[in-house]
Amino acid sequence: MTGSVPPLDDVTGARQELTVVLPVRLLRVPAWSEGPFPFELGSRRTDAETRSTYFAPASARALYGAPGRPRRWYLPLDTKHDGLHLLGMELLRAATARRPEHALAVLHFSVERPLLPVLRALAGRRPTSAGEPLTGPFDPAGLLAGIADVRDPSAPFAIARPYSIAFMAPTAQHAPALRSGLEGELPATADRWLWQLASRSTPEDFPLPPETAPEQLRDVLRISADWSALVLRQGAAFLGHRTDTGTGDFFEFGALHSRTVYLDALLLGALQRDHIDELTDELSEVFTSSRLARRVTTLERNIAVFRSTYWRQHLTAHGAANDLLLAFQNQHRLPARFQEILAEAADYSRLVQTQESQQISGALGVLTILGLPLGTALGILQVVDDHSVPHLLIAVGLSVAATAAVLTTRYGRLVLSSLRGGEDKA
Repeated sequence: MTGSVPPLDDVTGARQELTVVLPVRLLRVPAWSEGPFPFELGSRRTDAETRSTYFAPASARALYGAPGRPRRWYLPLDTKHDGLHLLGMELLRAATARRPEHALAVLHFSVERPLLPVLRALAGRRPTSAGEPLTGPFDPAGLLAGIADVRDPSAPFAIARPYSIAFMAPTAQHAPALRSGLEGELPATADRWLWQLASRSTPEDFPLPPETAPEQLRDVLRISADWSALVLRQGAAFLGHRTDTGTGDFFEFGALHSRTVYLDALLLGALQRDHIDELTDELSEVFTSSRLARRVTTLERNIAVFRSTYWRQHLTAHGAANDLLLAFQNQHRLPARFQEILAEAADYSRLVQTQESQQISGALGVLTILGLPLGTALGILQVVDDHSVPHLLIAVGLSVAATAAVLTTRYGRLVLSSLRGGEDKA
C-alpha cells in the first residue's frame, strides 16, 4: 500500500472485537455458569440452546456438551486497561484419550485503539508499540488461577502464541476496505488489510509476494457484500466493506456472529486438530512397546471415538460456518492428515492380523509335533494291551526324543520362529 493509503497499523475501526483462544490444563470444573458466553443483541441471546439450533446435533454436543454433562462454562467480566475491554471468558473442555485435562480458554475483548498493533503483539512481532496484551489484569495465569494452568509452549497442544479472531468494521475514512457503491468492486487493498488482520503482520513483517498473492488470498470467504473473512493457521479475521453507521447497523449482528457461531466453527476445528495431533503421536509410538496388538487395538478405538465425536466437515445448513471450518481444516491439512492416519492404522492392523495368523499356525504346528509321536506311542501300547509303567515311560521318552529331532528340522525351526515372533510383538 502506497501513496494516500493509510497503513493499517494506524487505523482504529468503527467497531473492533477480538477473541483470543489458548490451550490450558483444566485443574477443576469452574464454578461458572454452564454453556457458551451468551452475548445478547436486542431480544437475541446466544446461549447454548440458541446456538444448538444453528449446528447439527453431533457438532452441538462436541461444542456444548449434553444435559448433565457440560463441556463449556463462561464468566462475564468488565475489565478495561490500555484500550482493551475484557468482556468475559469461556472454558471449553477438550479432553483427549491421553490428556483428559486438556481445555481451551477463550477471552473476549473489545478494542478501542488500533487493532493491528494488538494483533502483532499477540503474535510476538517486534518491534511493537502495543506491549504484551495478555499481561497485567489480562494475564491468563491470574484470570484462571486455581482453575486452569496455561500450557508451557513446549507442552502437547501448546502453541507458541494464542489463536486470534479479529473483527473490524470500517468508517467512511477507511477507503482501502470499502466497496465502491453498495455492490461495487472491492479495491485490492481490502484483501491486503484482511490478510494483515488474519496473519497479524504488516508488509514489513511479512511482505506478501505479488507473484503468489492471488494464491494466498484465494481462500478469502465473501460472507456477503458487506464483509469478508479469512482463516489462517494462527489467526482469523473479519473485515467490513461499507461504513459502519453505529447502533442498529448490520455490523452489530456481524460482530455477534464472529464471536459466537463463527467462533464455535473454528473451535471445533481446533478440537479436531488437537485430536489428530494426538493420533499422529500415537502412531509414531506403535512400535515402542512389545505389545503391538494391544497398541493397535487402542489406536483403532481412539480413531473410532474421534471419528464419531469430532470429525465433522458439515456443521450446519448455514454455509458460512461450514466454509470457515473447511478453511481451518485446510490450513492445518486435517483431511489429508486424517486419511494418512486411517491408512497407516489399517497397515498396522493387517500386520497384527498376519502375526496372529502366524502365531496360530505355529501353535497348531507345535501341537502336531508334540502330539503325533506321543499319540503314536500311546496308541501302540494300547493296541498291544501293554500296561507296564516302564514301557509307558520308555514310550514317552522316545516321543520326546522324536519331538526334539523334529524341532531341529527346517519345519520345526519355522514353527518355533513363528511362536517367538508372535510372543515378541503381540
